[in-house]
Amino acid sequence: MTQVFEPLVKMYSGLAGMPHHHITFVPQPISRVPASRCHEYIMGNDPVTGRPVIDEIVESLTAPLTDEQRQTGISERSATRYIGPDTEDNLLNYFTENRMTDGLPIVLPTEERVAEMLKCTSHPADEVVGDVRSAYEGWSITVEKVAANAVMTGARPEYLPVILAMAASGVSGISSSTTSFTTLTVVNGPMRNEIGMNAGCGAMSPFNRANSVIGRVYTLLSLNGGGGRPCETYWGSQGNPMDFSHATFAENEEELPEGWQPFHVQKGYKPEESVISFFRGWGIWHWKNTYEYDKHKAILQMSNWMGANGGYCLLLDPIVADDLVREGFPTKESVSEYVYKNNKLTLGEFWQYHLIENSRRDANKGIEPYATWLKQPKDTLITRYRSQEAISLFVVGGRANDFWQAGDWHHLGSYSIDEWR
Repeated sequence: MTQVFEPLVKMYSGLAGMPHHHITFVPQPISRVPASRCHEYIMGNDPVTGRPVIDEIVESLTAPLTDEQRQTGISERSATRYIGPDTEDNLLNYFTENRMTDGLPIVLPTEERVAEMLKCTSHPADEVVGDVRSAYEGWSITVEKVAANAVMTGARPEYLPVILAMAASGVSGISSSTTSFTTLTVVNGPMRNEIGMNAGCGAMSPFNRANSVIGRVYTLLSLNGGGGRPCETYWGSQGNPMDFSHATFAENEEELPEGWQPFHVQKGYKPEESVISFFRGWGIWHWKNTYEYDKHKAILQMSNWMGANGGYCLLLDPIVADDLVREGFPTKESVSEYVYKNNKLTLGEFWQYHLIENSRRDANKGIEPYATWLKQPKDTLITRYRSQEAISLFVVGGRANDFWQAGDWHHLGSYSIDEWR
């Protein structure tokens, strides 16, 4: 293991019941470095202990375990239900110092406020919603704990079913990846209007309470329900500003062109159902029109900026959606099909992406199609995306201009909100 992950390894060893397990560390990085440097690591000293790496490896394989290394026992994390009375300033400092917030001010989750929040769900307070897994551990979280986190962000009680669906999904808003992933969150169905979410002008900006708060709760649930901790279980090297609200918005279903279905209907839900969907990616890019604007070319050019084997999500103003219909795209699926079939890259370009390392390992194991791809010429063309389903579309915005955005987002899952009413 590389030395930068020392806190993570030791934490996970404790959770696995081997708190004193022998671990050898080498310098960071090891990805995309030449074999000669890896050899230097092995022949050098462990940056944590200062001992020769090769000696530690031999010792761990041949020497008998010490009494300390024989000790077992799972490290448990416990949390009290009540903190106790104190001044408001001291309590706010308690939450901040214990890394239970996103660094912004919170509303103190008093018993009365949590009880008021719980009135908007039929589920009992002690019911286990699920596990929120932000990294290598998942903590069980109850309806009451979800309500407490909702209070902390300033959520209104009527938002709670959406937030419970978010927690029940098991999809953490905080990724453990070193690449600073973040999450995009979209709500479809009647609940959008019931709680006053914004799907029109400024929907992706911090101007709407429901949009902003629901996105913020996602981060707090990942911190307090899934153990997301920087340099412990969160390893985004630079971090991502979108983690504050996860680009949470509602699809503008009222402005969908005729023939275009809401996203949740595309995923098999009924129009009258309320659903929350999650996507994982790095960010959003804005497309600027030109005088010789051709949307066919534009949606392909934008998707060329994405990596390989990932996802592609188009966020279209209603004006742009109408334009696409006039230009020969009668459904969302027709746009996805066009991008999937026409956006290709060479195998040479595919194999140069450093995030394709797992695919190269699969190729060496004989797993298709990678095993065949590895044997083919570098100028062989393949589709950039694994399937048409990797390309998603949302209509969002207020018809202020015919601009649109897109990102490298892949769909993680869609989940019912109604069952948490």
